[in-house]
Amino acid sequence: MPNRGGDPPSSATAGVFTYHNNLARTGLNPHETILTPENVNSQLFGKLFTNAVDGYVYAQPLYVPGVSLPDGLHNVLYIATENDSVYAFDADRAGPPLWHASLLEGGTPVPYTDFGCDQIVPQVGITSTPAIDPATGTLYVVAMVKFRSANGPRYAHRLHALDIVSGAEKFGGPVSIGGSVRGTGEGQVRGSIAFDPFPQLNRAGLALTNGVVYVAFASHCDLQWFHGWVFAYEAGNSQSSNSGAKSRPTKLRLRAIYNTTPNGFWGSIWQAGGAPPIDAQGNIFVATGNGTFGGVDYGNTLLKLRLRENSLRAVDFFTPFDEKVLDKQDIDFGASGPVLLPDQPGGHPHLVVSVGKSGSIYVVDRDGMGTFVDKGSDRQIVQVIRGAMAGNYATPAYWNGHVYFGGLNEPLKAFSLTNGRLSTAAVSHSPGIFQYPGTSPSVSADGTENGVVWALQNDEHYRSGPAVLHAYDATDLSRELYNSEVAGDRDVA
Repeated sequence: MPNRGGDPPSSATAGVFTYHNNLARTGLNPHETILTPENVNSQLFGKLFTNAVDGYVYAQPLYVPGVSLPDGLHNVLYIATENDSVYAFDADRAGPPLWHASLLEGGTPVPYTDFGCDQIVPQVGITSTPAIDPATGTLYVVAMVKFRSANGPRYAHRLHALDIVSGAEKFGGPVSIGGSVRGTGEGQVRGSIAFDPFPQLNRAGLALTNGVVYVAFASHCDLQWFHGWVFAYEAGNSQSSNSGAKSRPTKLRLRAIYNTTPNGFWGSIWQAGGAPPIDAQGNIFVATGNGTFGGVDYGNTLLKLRLRENSLRAVDFFTPFDEKVLDKQDIDFGASGPVLLPDQPGGHPHLVVSVGKSGSIYVVDRDGMGTFVDKGSDRQIVQVIRGAMAGNYATPAYWNGHVYFGGLNEPLKAFSLTNGRLSTAAVSHSPGIFQYPGTSPSVSADGTENGVVWALQNDEHYRSGPAVLHAYDATDLSRELYNSEVAGDRDVA
């Protein structure tokens, strides 16, 4: 609804601190009391203002209501750019940033020509979605930077901890991400594989839980000598614990490293930018792309990782029976972000859903993921819907017994979820299609009422064309409530 300019700051949500709204990555805001299917239309809803930033934005914006700044309370929108900048804007009115932090520190973003890869242009800086800890008022973000020296260029991925009030560095940040694991795979030297920052891309959003930040890595255009990596960092704390429990360190500290293919190659964690979901027990779920599978190597696999002390290990997994075909034909299983579903009745209460380039939907029991069975099918998991869509490079969303998928060159589709099983075909779909790269939908609702599905159409990005924001009735996607092109130039993004 349009803000009238003089209205005081207000918020219909507790905040958006992480990718896709929550650790399950459902994309759901269940506390929306203002926007409804009745008032989301071009007469009552539209663009309020535009603020400029210094680079392309691949990271999802984050939002914190009621931030106390020197001039009073603000609802704050946090934006990260490929120019290695983080901006804090007042979310309710146009104006200059409340603060702007450059994370270059004497370097530059990396020109895409350095990689010979044009998937992200014209430069690579901050690509992944940051994560915010509201308890400490800290925004965690990873920036890729190029430094020049007498010995040639040096590349680094740096983890920053920024004060959400001022943008100042906290907890001894930034720290350069690095380390090694034992292995005989690609790039090994004397039985050890060191993390090489140059070919690696932090595409998946950051995940934050229990005082630990998880950072996952993929690659640029399948450049050689890469693997899938997950780094776990102690997030730091500004105060000691008064509960008698062991207090967290006051500085960022590397705690554990996991490599998806230590005895092989590839196995990147792209997830279309989706952050790894995390369950109530603190288990981390990641989906990998094509690469070596077998033994301790997990290409084209949905992994369940667990952090214990200073060790991050795979404790369960699911790999499709046709992983060799997926690998050979570059049909990445991990092209989409996995989502944890709410507890379900029946024998499989804890489910995770994933879909990748193949377009098949996999519903997996998180308590027993089925591992790998070379029997010509995936009977060991809860459900497979083969060919449910042409392909997927996005993260699904969930609301009120429905899972929404934004597939490739297809309409946005809703599948119903009953007793832990999805309908075998879509129960509704949008009237228009979403071309490459599809769309990662999100949902706003007041509990189980007034659901609105939001989807951003980005298929003009190669031609620098406008993005289009769509809104649909969550109970029937064929009912489009609004899109940003229906009001002429007023709402064009």
